Amino acid sequence: METRAQASQPDAREQTVKTQASFIATLRHSWKEDVLASVVVFLVALPLSLGIAIASGVPIDKAASVGLITAIIGGLVVGPLSGSPLQVSGPAAGLAVMVALFIQEHGFETLGLIVLLGGLMQLATGLLRLGPVFRAVSPALIQGMLAGIGILIFASQFHVMVDDLPPGTGKEFGGVINLWSLPQAVWKGVTEPVHRPAALIGLLTIATVTLWTLFAPKKLKLLPAPLIGVAVATAAAWHQELDMKYVPVPEQLLHAVSWPTMAGFSRLGEGAIWLAGLSLAFVASAESLLTATASDSMQRHAERTNYNRELMAQGTGNVLCGLMGVIPITGVIVRTSANIMAGGRTRMSAFLHGVWLLLFVALLPGVLGMIPVAGLAAVLVYTGVKLAKLQFAKILWDQDRGEAAIYVITLASVVGLDLLTGIMLGIGLAFARLMYSFSHLEIRIDEDKEAGVTEIRLKGAASFIRLPQLAAALEKLPANAHVHVHLHELTFIDHACLDLLVKWEQQRQTAGGELILDWGALHGVFQLHAWRAP
Repeated sequence: METRAQASQPDAREQTVKTQASFIATLRHSWKEDVLASVVVFLVALPLSLGIAIASGVPIDKAASVGLITAIIGGLVVGPLSGSPLQVSGPAAGLAVMVALFIQEHGFETLGLIVLLGGLMQLATGLLRLGPVFRAVSPALIQGMLAGIGILIFASQFHVMVDDLPPGTGKEFGGVINLWSLPQAVWKGVTEPVHRPAALIGLLTIATVTLWTLFAPKKLKLLPAPLIGVAVATAAAWHQELDMKYVPVPEQLLHAVSWPTMAGFSRLGEGAIWLAGLSLAFVASAESLLTATASDSMQRHAERTNYNRELMAQGTGNVLCGLMGVIPITGVIVRTSANIMAGGRTRMSAFLHGVWLLLFVALLPGVLGMIPVAGLAAVLVYTGVKLAKLQFAKILWDQDRGEAAIYVITLASVVGLDLLTGIMLGIGLAFARLMYSFSHLEIRIDEDKEAGVTEIRLKGAASFIRLPQLAAALEKLPANAHVHVHLHELTFIDHACLDLLVKWEQQRQTAGGELILDWGALHGVFQLHAWRAP
């Protein structure tokens, strides 16, 4: 045993050296691409980080600093540690509604403790090698949750876009209130002089983002539409000297940091704080790992995602965010896709985008104070619409109506009730559907007396739970019957049912009967699902 262990140590060291040498060689050949990609990601992250912090309910005087600190941690800390080389982490629109709920219920001072707990849970999950488990979450649940979040972001930020406070803030059924009062926000933007400048800047921003997305020249496509929209809005507001809300910037970035206190840790005895941390860990982990999976499908030159390492990287970042009292991070699809499309090759691009954010804050903080809040809100209104992806419901309806129901109910409960209730309800429905699928088996027997053949059609899941039902149906057939069992409508068959069919075939052959199992149909079912998946 000792000899074998000692022999393996040089192999492990040799493998580590080879990996490091390979990374250095790749870096030498790709540093130009990584630098260019990092600049593009920096330009995408800058407006989104500011807007998401505001949408997360962070006090307006701290929002800019909190959003940027979170983005910097996502680049400088999570970037090098990430298990998905080209994934970019930072403040996420998908967490904004959840964070806003935590701040409303527990106060901004307690947010850091919740984020810290969520990060520790992510770290523990990664260390226990449970990362791939999050890939088993129903896509209908995730998409329904994100669609609901998109609608909530759209509804709340539409009011902010006209320099108004969302009327549902801090109220029960706040999302429904914000949606219901959208005509009122439009009316204010059109008729009231106090709100009209912000409304015009918001419309200008959305128009710029849309037109740039559709008609930007190919050579300029690398410049992100949100940045162009905010830049145009800032220039217009500055040129016209419009009287509206602008992003307040503290004198020093670290003034927004809220270090943990003993009074804060005293709330660890509250079950609601632990539930909030668990919810945050679940949603942030699922979003990060789904984004990592999407990243793998978008590129072919970097290694595939190590899900456990990615979870530990996200957990490390959120532990640091929690200690500093800022909003949580997660892997984000917009910045990740921008990184890949801009030609990023290694983890260096994600790391460098954090460096550029830090340098921008250090050298050009005054620029932030020129940005109108309405412009950032307009970017999030646009983002909310894109996040909703309501057309996904039609795709699910055509493929699996049970999954479509999970999507619709999750979306409706996230919007109509609250995010945590929606997630829990979606998980419950997905689990109930799974139990139904694995316990539901239809057995149809058709007897063709002229041909002397009995056909058995199995539909659903042939599991041990339905073994007595299948055995009873087979035992009713005559001993010398010629039976053809059709398997093409099965979604699952376990060893117990297979063993029953094989033994029943042997018994019938002895009695002069015959059993034909359509094994090729199972391969056809697999091929069908494989073709549907893309």
